[in-house]
Amino acid sequence: MSIGELYLVTDRGLCRGRPLIEVVEQAVAGGVSVVQLREKKASTRFFVEEAVTIKALLQQHGVPLLINDRVDVALSVGAAGVHLGQKDLPYPMARRLLGPRAIIGLSVETEAEVLAAESYDVDYLGVSPLFPTPTKTDTRGSWGLPGLARVRKLSRHRLVAIGGLNAANAAAAVNAGADSIAVVSAICAADAPGAAAAELLEKIRTAAAGRQKG
Repeated sequence: MSIGELYLVTDRGLCRGRPLIEVVEQAVAGGVSVVQLREKKASTRFFVEEAVTIKALLQQHGVPLLINDRVDVALSVGAAGVHLGQKDLPYPMARRLLGPRAIIGLSVETEAEVLAAESYDVDYLGVSPLFPTPTKTDTRGSWGLPGLARVRKLSRHRLVAIGGLNAANAAAAVNAGADSIAVVSAICAADAPGAAAAELLEKIRTAAAGRQKG
């Protein structure tokens, strides 16, 4: 199962009082191809119940649901996979638990982590954060476009750029080597999440087409 070009990471706190499921539904209608449900502070019960509801919505559109960090939640709800940080369950253990068909992504913040991931059959690397962002503050700095270009040369994996991305800089990230663009506030906090997703997707596809021609 592919994660496609446009990746939404959820944040209920940025949805401006709107139900998260409404924002997700609009985003998918606008072209989001995978949704990562992220709940850093919610109880496990709330997380599981929310995941069940959002998974049911996404299944109607053929869009995979990934769970942030929590392999137990992913297993409980039958999610398509997980996204792991460097401090989460180690990738080999997650793969054993979730099986060969699960989508598993791994965040990388240093070149050493990129190189270590070359021995893994991860589905993608999350190059994080590309630019400074208030939605992710527990990092060791940002990659920037030159850093993303270095990762592209070092890694055989699909690259998902995340952190400070929006319609103004999504094309630059693709040109620097990203295969997919992941956003949080650019969709969750948008006046019209569906229109924001559609604009992002158009920017991504135009840049990708140009990169292929080059």
